[in-house]
Amino acid sequence: MPSGLSERAKFSQWQDIHNAQIWSVDYTEGSLPFSATIEATAVGPLTVGQMSGTIRKASRQARHIASDGNDAYLLLINRTETPLVGFQTGRQYSVGHGDAAFVSAAEALEMTGGDENLWFNIVIPREVVTASFGHVDDLLAYRIDARNEALLLLGRYCRSLDSLFPLNSPAIVNHVSETILDLVGLASGARGERRELASQRGLREARFRAILEKIDGGFTSPAFSARSVGIELGLSERYIQDILERSGTSFTERVLELRLQRAMTMLEAAKFQGVRISDIALAAGFGDISYFNRCFRRRFGVPPTAVG
Repeated sequence: MPSGLSERAKFSQWQDIHNAQIWSVDYTEGSLPFSATIEATAVGPLTVGQMSGTIRKASRQARHIASDGNDAYLLLINRTETPLVGFQTGRQYSVGHGDAAFVSAAEALEMTGGDENLWFNIVIPREVVTASFGHVDDLLAYRIDARNEALLLLGRYCRSLDSLFPLNSPAIVNHVSETILDLVGLASGARGERRELASQRGLREARFRAILEKIDGGFTSPAFSARSVGIELGLSERYIQDILERSGTSFTERVLELRLQRAMTMLEAAKFQGVRISDIALAAGFGDISYFNRCFRRRFGVPPTAVG
């Protein structure tokens, strides 16, 4: 900075340079004399670095996002004793010394610390995140504990690279960037067994709900079957059978119970008095009256003719 500038002028000029060259953010100073240091190194598509100084608060809003179009993701690791309290996507997080959080430059973000702060960060372009992890927005703004094994390994690994920069071999650069991505994914939960299982559970739950909706909407058709549901949802009949059996009730049992309950409701309703039982059975989804009578007696303890 030019000599003779006031603390306020230094801060203002530094913020203008920062917004023009890095990303657009409104910074608020702490009570100490202004100072700020940014160190950054490119590792393939990633940027690894840290920022320190007397910046107390950072705020990135819609106008900032529109002005620079930066949509990268950042893993922020707090290196000071004072907690960094952040807010993004409706979630508030507080990261203490050694803790981390995964955030996005494409979403409004606020972060507040002490009068002097130091945080380490890894910047990952959106296209790299999408290719490496898929959808990760549900991971944003959650605290990653300092004792997280992958986070500890990530910190040690990045520190071990200090003496090696710059990296010149494309093969080495690719290896290092992939290793960093793997550790970021494991630390944040975007990659690894727990994330894989969570994703599978989420998909299984969504498919289970879709199957139940199809059953509720189609059981009254005598031709309704697990195969017809599978064709509609793009799933195998075996998969549908398995996913329902894991819930404790098979496809056949679930459909049969719904049909019997529908038949009972109709038999008890005054507006169906005088309607033939065979017609009620058909309307409930039964194609065989003898089978309906056997199932009804077994389920309710009386024949259909005794109801009403």
